[in-house]
Amino acid sequence: MRQMRLGRTEIVTPQNAFGALPIQRDDTETAVMLLRKAYKGGMTFFDTARAYTDSEVKMGIALSDVREKIFIATKTGASTPDEMKRHLETSLTNLKTDYVDIYQFHMASQCFRPGDGTGMYETMEDFKRQGMIRHIGITAHKIGVAEEAVDSGLYATLQFPFSYLSGQREIDLVEKCRKADVGFIAMKAIAGGLITNAAAAMAYIAQFDNVLPIWGVQKEWELDQWLSFMMGIPEMDDAMTAVIEADKASMGADFCRGCGYCMPCPKEITINQCARISLMIRRAPSAGWLNEYWQAEMEKTTECIGCGLCKTRCPYELDIPALLKKNYEDYKLVLSGERSVK
Repeated sequence: MRQMRLGRTEIVTPQNAFGALPIQRDDTETAVMLLRKAYKGGMTFFDTARAYTDSEVKMGIALSDVREKIFIATKTGASTPDEMKRHLETSLTNLKTDYVDIYQFHMASQCFRPGDGTGMYETMEDFKRQGMIRHIGITAHKIGVAEEAVDSGLYATLQFPFSYLSGQREIDLVEKCRKADVGFIAMKAIAGGLITNAAAAMAYIAQFDNVLPIWGVQKEWELDQWLSFMMGIPEMDDAMTAVIEADKASMGADFCRGCGYCMPCPKEITINQCARISLMIRRAPSAGWLNEYWQAEMEKTTECIGCGLCKTRCPYELDIPALLKKNYEDYKLVLSGERSVK
């Protein structure tokens, strides 16, 4: 497994990291087991966030005794400096540490800068002077914000969605980070669960030696597949390329990534699943998506009033009402047996 330096930071870690959003859905015993197994298996970079309910708490329980041997990145979605201070204090307490290696603006809607009137970046600098954080990072879903952040020279790391379903502009963003010596942390490296071939996902990411993927882990078998790559990265050969090209062709560019930033919906539609359920029933065991619960959730999509709020929030500028209608029609055909999930 390649050891990589994350941008201009002093962080050197295997190109194979742990994304701790999903462990909020595990009980504490399971989450701690996964985190310890990841560490013992060679992972040293762990990413979490204040917004991930008890993820930080579980990480603190699992890894506080090896704190100096790992790197922790967490995030704040605060809207004011005072709120950000409270967030960091809570994160440090939860993580059982007196510093985090990277503190990131979470899902930033703008590139925060000194003197922009918000006081947010200045607060980050103050945290750094006090030794509470070591590097300032930013996460974004809108590529324009990401590009501006890299060009600003203010951020040591950028976290952005990146997988083999990404387009040329995202690939160019990776190269922009390389030239600026900004560490690129890849979220959604399996596209929110739509990529089911772990070997292909790893082989693709490994082509970019400045990209650190944080694989979201909730179950032990998921962790096992990522840890297996510590012994050797899958080769990007013709067969692997064929898998990737087939996936890209089947999904196109207008698929829902499941990020959930379109919500809440005034009609309580679970947009981030209903707008991509056609893909999920074909790329995951379908029974779970065809049960009574999801049938009821899909029926809610017929109540869409076309208000357009979801479209204004979508970082990928998707026509969500159209996607909901398209997925509903397909779903009903699958339920009736008129259309296959294969």
